[in-house]
Amino acid sequence: MRIQLSVLLLFTVFFAAAQTAVNYNESNLAKRVTLNVKSEKISTVLQQVAKAGGFYFTYSGALFGQDSLVNVNVRNKPVRDLLDELFAGRVDYKENAEYIILRYAVNHCTIDAESIVTAENLYSITGRVVDIQTGKYVKNASVYEKRLLQSALTDNEGYFSLKFKGNHTAIILTASKETYRDTSIIFLSSIDVKPQAYDDPDKNKGTFVGNLLDNIKISRWLTSSRQRIQNMNIPNFLASMPIQASLTPGLSSRGSMSGNVVNKFSLNLIGGYTAGVDGAELAGVFNLNKSNVRYLQMAGVLNVTGGHAEGAQIAGAINMVAQNANGVQISGLYNHVMGKVNGIQISTLNYIQGFAEGVQISGIGNFVNKDIQGLQIAGVANVAKSDIHGVQISGLINASLSNSKGVQISGLVNYARHNKGFQVGLINVADTSTGFSLGLMNLVRNGYHKISISTNDLINTNVAFKGGNANLYTIFLLGKNFVKDKNIETFGLGFGHDFLAGRTFSFSTELTAQQLHLGRWDHANILNKFQLNLQLKLARGLSVYGGPTLNYYVTDAPMGYVSAKGYRSDIVPTHAKRVGRNNAWLGFILGVNLF
Repeated sequence: MRIQLSVLLLFTVFFAAAQTAVNYNESNLAKRVTLNVKSEKISTVLQQVAKAGGFYFTYSGALFGQDSLVNVNVRNKPVRDLLDELFAGRVDYKENAEYIILRYAVNHCTIDAESIVTAENLYSITGRVVDIQTGKYVKNASVYEKRLLQSALTDNEGYFSLKFKGNHTAIILTASKETYRDTSIIFLSSIDVKPQAYDDPDKNKGTFVGNLLDNIKISRWLTSSRQRIQNMNIPNFLASMPIQASLTPGLSSRGSMSGNVVNKFSLNLIGGYTAGVDGAELAGVFNLNKSNVRYLQMAGVLNVTGGHAEGAQIAGAINMVAQNANGVQISGLYNHVMGKVNGIQISTLNYIQGFAEGVQISGIGNFVNKDIQGLQIAGVANVAKSDIHGVQISGLINASLSNSKGVQISGLVNYARHNKGFQVGLINVADTSTGFSLGLMNLVRNGYHKISISTNDLINTNVAFKGGNANLYTIFLLGKNFVKDKNIETFGLGFGHDFLAGRTFSFSTELTAQQLHLGRWDHANILNKFQLNLQLKLARGLSVYGGPTLNYYVTDAPMGYVSAKGYRSDIVPTHAKRVGRNNAWLGFILGVNLF
């Protein structure tokens, strides 16, 4: 049975009578506790004990019923004894820094040695692992020597065999199996009789290493079932060594204990499987690490880290980190981090499950499941599921599914649920917006939507759609001058800004550019307008406006150009002023706004 450990971090604790005279230098399991509670949830009791002792409990939620009620009355008793009383021996305890790790261990086993052979530079032990309660042999138990980093798995009959080279005055074997309490026995070279149980002074200590790597499917394909069984049996033991080398995960200089060793330098010709790296790791194809990697990890195809990654992680195809990444990830295809990132990701696709602070650069897309503070650059799309505090730049799409408090620049569409920053794109979309959107079309679902019908000194009928928000809205306009022999058809776009002076009166400024169609398409006739509108609100969704306009007319038609029959030729009025090669004049606008 696989047990996934989850960390219960204590924030608010219900105060009962948990007290202790804490010595923070002693073992957490040895700290003494005074506690008197009745009909209290067992999870709450653990919180009180942890609060009093200055440590945390780590355990699987399936280890015991969270709502089970217990009565506890102890005075100045060690935490270990209190746990024994709570769980009646069904739970095993390990320590790691500020944590006490609880795991299911209802069974007890022992090592029954059948043959002990000593010779010059050789020590051989064979035997079986036996269940104390039932007398049955225990299969798939890990039997290992911590100092010499050698191990074996028992077969279906509980049988194991280990050989040790060199002169050893004593061999200490430990048997570990999921759901069993660990047992250790010492074998002395001067005797070959059945040894007695050995009380390992480090049995309650260790470095907690979860099984996050084993939960990643690709790592399961690259490791054997024997290695995964060893990980479940020995989740808390790590050793540090300077160098290891391997051909494949099963053919390593550390043998089957490679998954329990943290190396300063690791060289894997095809692929390697270790507990972690505190220096550098190189592989022709892949690197697999149960826990943390620091400084440098390089592989021709794949890097997978079950803990944190710090430094540079470089792969030809894929980098995967099960917890946090701090540094640089570079891969040909895909970078994946299940925790938070502080650094740089460069790949075809980048994914961050947690908070991101830094830079993501991808050929196709970047995705962050939580907040991002920094920069996203993608050829196709950037997506942030939570808030953006930074810049998104993409060829096609930027999306913030929460608040965008930075800048979105795209070749096609920008979307923000709540735009509080600046959007630049062909189409800008938001549910609500208090920022600015600059584009051909700005759509705010709960924002600025108006249809404007107006007349001016040149064209007597104009219809415009205005969308965005009061800070900056987009204008699409169509118009036609319904006067015989002075027809003009026009279309254009522009931008506007509302200055809200009161509930009834306000004013806005608008800048537009429109093409005047005079019956032919052989010349560009662009009328640019800057207008100041004084607005009077008559009712909800209805206002009138009017004001002066500054017109600036640019055309490449030659002097004396005559429009098509029925169209107006005298666009420029007699009071216009020459500005360079073009003409400018003052005009007016009057209109009504709907919605």
